Amino acid sequence: MAQQEKGGQRMRLPIGRRDIPLIATAIVLAGVYLFGVLTYEHFASWAVVRNLLVDNAFLGIAAVGATFVIISGGIDLSVGSVMAFAGILIAKLVEHAGVHPLAAILIALMAGVLFGTTQGLLIWVFRLPPFLVTLAGLFFMRGAAFVVHSQSIGVRHEFVATTLNETLSLRLPLGSRGIVLPVTVFILLATFAIAWFVLRHVRFGRTVYALGDDAQASALMGLPVGRATVQVYAVSGFLSALAGVVFMLYQQSGDPASCKGLELDAIAAVVIGGTLLTGGIGSVIGTLLGVLILGLIQTLITFQGDLSSWWTRIVAGVLVLLFLVLQRALDALAVSALNTSEES
Repeated sequence: MAQQEKGGQRMRLPIGRRDIPLIATAIVLAGVYLFGVLTYEHFASWAVVRNLLVDNAFLGIAAVGATFVIISGGIDLSVGSVMAFAGILIAKLVEHAGVHPLAAILIALMAGVLFGTTQGLLIWVFRLPPFLVTLAGLFFMRGAAFVVHSQSIGVRHEFVATTLNETLSLRLPLGSRGIVLPVTVFILLATFAIAWFVLRHVRFGRTVYALGDDAQASALMGLPVGRATVQVYAVSGFLSALAGVVFMLYQQSGDPASCKGLELDAIAAVVIGGTLLTGGIGSVIGTLLGVLILGLIQTLITFQGDLSSWWTRIVAGVLVLLFLVLQRALDALAVSALNTSEES
């Protein structure tokens, strides 16, 4: 907690160094939304909020998995490939093998957990760099997706089209015509809620933070560093596969070529949300705000009408750089304050 001297006593400030990136993210989100409201008619509508959640549900779920990995001090570049593999596997099983969609979804989720666990074991047992292991995983799972089926497959099963995408949707009397929230939005919100609870109130979550802060010190304290490392990548694999399920429901198809580069969008959302790439500091609340910022930028471009969607990448890149500079500045201030304290 940030402190300063007053009247010979230490006064605690209401915010600490770790809170500043999250506050900055919230300010950016509010600023982007306010800009849209002041610039475009009908921007401040429930339909925009609804589309923002629906269009970014799969990215948000993938970003939650990336949050766990980055807080632990690692990285996962296989997210987009796992999503594509899960989507095409479900489509292949449902449309060509006659498997019920729920069973196909369960198989895809189990495949994601198995793959993530394998990556975690390789990283921990053989002390391999997460960047290289997950880069190999990116290529492996993308190739596996094309092995499952080389072209996209539309999912026309009645359970997917009717039950999942219509029956389980919720109509809310908001706006002049009301809005319909599909099941994918509730999967997104449930994922964030569970992840927040795990990171804040479950021993595994505290171990993830300790692992990213100092892995060697965590091991000396008796924390299960190896098991936690494997579990973090298993969580990432599961959430990547779940994001692939949501993407399949969103597109109503599976495509082995889909979600290319989505792992970079997820990492960008995590960084914009205030999570340190070096690990130890971050939150899923910040990640949610980061996802919403990226979604709002895309919405602004859509409202403008004459701008390329690539401007989303440009603005996202600028924001990532700004937050990296902010994080480095905060680290420098912390070191300076520590040196001053030691000298006094």
